[in-house]
Amino acid sequence: MFSILDKANILVEALPYIRKFHGKTIVIKYGGHAMVNEDLKKAVMQDVILMKLVGMHPVVVHGGGPEITGMLKRLNIESNFVGGLRITDEATMEIVEMVLVGKLNKEIVALINRLGGKAVGLSGKDANLIEAKQKLGKVRGEDGKVDLVDIGFVGDVTRINPGLVQNLMAEGYIPVVSPVGVGESGESYNINADYVAGELAASLKADKLILLTDVQGIFEDFNDRDSLISELRLDDIAGKISSGVISGGMIPKVECCADAINGGVNSAHIIDGRIPHSLLLEIFTDRGIGTMVRA
Repeated sequence: MFSILDKANILVEALPYIRKFHGKTIVIKYGGHAMVNEDLKKAVMQDVILMKLVGMHPVVVHGGGPEITGMLKRLNIESNFVGGLRITDEATMEIVEMVLVGKLNKEIVALINRLGGKAVGLSGKDANLIEAKQKLGKVRGEDGKVDLVDIGFVGDVTRINPGLVQNLMAEGYIPVVSPVGVGESGESYNINADYVAGELAASLKADKLILLTDVQGIFEDFNDRDSLISELRLDDIAGKISSGVISGGMIPKVECCADAINGGVNSAHIIDGRIPHSLLLEIFTDRGIGTMVRA
């Protein structure tokens, strides 16, 4: 059981990190189990509020794939995927936007406000925050040839206009962003939240990008829990992908980390959001957790 002295030592350990990151922007991609478990939801938002109260500028970008799938099932709409991307026709896009912007975003904002923070919810349509274009799906044929196919309103970020987010941060608010972009004709696009977080971090010149996931980080050998890669250099990423060390759903996460760093972000972190207060452990302790990606 922690003594009063133990608690004092923890605060002392955190002090240099509070000083180091005071006034710095930190973009957090919120997803995975931490969006489902009620205790973890509360812990993550408490961490975000604490970061704001000690002078940092946290920005939350959230996902919502499982919730979208659940709502589509309730409405008897089948979910189909191409290369890991959800085929999103006009009817499906309406559901995606309803779940991401109308439900999940407001739930996160309400939780932060209830816990003592000041949050404002945004989508890419607000002040043209996230401009987007259609993204084509990739299908590999039996001959190995990759064909591009139309998968509907799935988008790629073309431009981030961060002025509104910057204004909100300066006024003491925590921006909470849904990964819904807007096209040239005002149409909505469903965008991978990892990529939105990376692009937003770069446009804000954030000091850190942190991705909350359902794994401890990147492992040299996934079956060996002692092979966690604590630091990954940009130059090593291509080799890790080709060798299969980085594979599946971890590839877009690492790619968005690399894009953010190339865009000016100091470091990116892939951490286990299933650990309570994992954000505080990453930012305020000497060892940190997970895998750090840096130039």
